[in-house]
Amino acid sequence: MESLLVSTGVVALAEIGDKTQLLAFILAARFKKPVPIILGILVATIVNHGLAGALGAWITGAVSPAILRWVLGASFIGMAIWTLIPDKIEEEETQVAKRFGVFGATLITFFLAEMGDKTQIATVAMAAHYATPLLVVIGTTLGMLIADVPAVFVGDKLANKIPMKLVHSIAAGVFAVLGIATLLGAGAKLGL
Repeated sequence: MESLLVSTGVVALAEIGDKTQLLAFILAARFKKPVPIILGILVATIVNHGLAGALGAWITGAVSPAILRWVLGASFIGMAIWTLIPDKIEEEETQVAKRFGVFGATLITFFLAEMGDKTQIATVAMAAHYATPLLVVIGTTLGMLIADVPAVFVGDKLANKIPMKLVHSIAAGVFAVLGIATLLGAGAKLGL
């Protein structure tokens, strides 16, 4: 249960101000069709984070526990630093809708925007750390929805009222604690 709760909370915090949340704002403002946008976010996140969770599970089996502990600890600390860097959305990521409709555009742009994004990397790391990839993927998907669904409904009005620097600092702090705890052997009971 810890893996579900931590992955939900960390990704929800990390996603605030992330480029995929900015993409949700843009798509909602442009198309004003929340249901296909939300469904596109859900499907893209399940596929993307499902692949990330599978990679995390594979890494757990392929890398020795001693090396894995150091790689995961460093990854979490790297995520802490990365979380403090604001994201920007590229205009071409929003141009896909003209060819694939609102659902298709959301699915494609979210999937591509998440490739190599901090929340995808965090999913890989947490799946490897907790050795419960399914619960991590469910948690990270919930975290994405917690951050992005309100963006679809209230758009820029909400974005301007959220203290982004504070939220990013909290998310960075959580990643840093996970990194330090992992480096200090907190995952030893899991064989990490």
